[in-house]
Amino acid sequence: MTTAGPSVTDPPSRARWWRRRRTRAAALGLAVALLVASLPWLWTTISARGHVHAEADAPAVDVVIVLGTAVAADRRRPGERLAGRLETAAELVNSGRARVVLVSGDGGGTSGDEPAVMTSYLTDLGIDPRRVVADPHGLDTYDSCARAREVYGIERALIVTQSYHVSRAVTLCRHLGLDVDGVTARCTGCGPALLVEKSVRDYFASGKAAWDAVLGRPPAVRSPENPAVRDALRG
Repeated sequence: MTTAGPSVTDPPSRARWWRRRRTRAAALGLAVALLVASLPWLWTTISARGHVHAEADAPAVDVVIVLGTAVAADRRRPGERLAGRLETAAELVNSGRARVVLVSGDGGGTSGDEPAVMTSYLTDLGIDPRRVVADPHGLDTYDSCARAREVYGIERALIVTQSYHVSRAVTLCRHLGLDVDGVTARCTGCGPALLVEKSVRDYFASGKAAWDAVLGRPPAVRSPENPAVRDALRG
């Protein structure tokens, strides 16, 4: 007589069955957690589609916003990534795609006064200093976008930053009421390792961006309306 194989009620088979269930449940839970964690990044990426351009393909507008980042060790020159952003913005002005540059960064940053360094570098690149407006309270991307709209009265602009950051910048600005298009900045010295590192950082930063957007938080520094951009456009 043939002996039947072990049923699910046999202790060894039952243990294997429960292990498989736990493994599948854990895998499903991990997949759901990753999806939820990725929702802010998906929001910034999808929302920016159609609004990010190469330097040569950027539309013509009145204002280009340059987002600050670390300056060089001497605290007088821009770091490589910041220099790339400024060089891209200068070319947009020289090619007639923008008329005024708003440099937005941290005037009291740990690496130095970002807007002052940015203004000086643009002047060295041949941009008329009367066409450059500095916002020293753009403490992060959200603040730069909010202040461009609330303080400087900008409604339409280009925004310049590197590829790993541009979608988040465009999405935040558009969420805050600015009709912006992003321009991918030059990135001399940005090797594959750096780009991966910055992309991973931006992936996690998208969570804070989404949280700020949901809360509608005000910028860290509140300022009265500033007509400097309008004055520069009239000049």
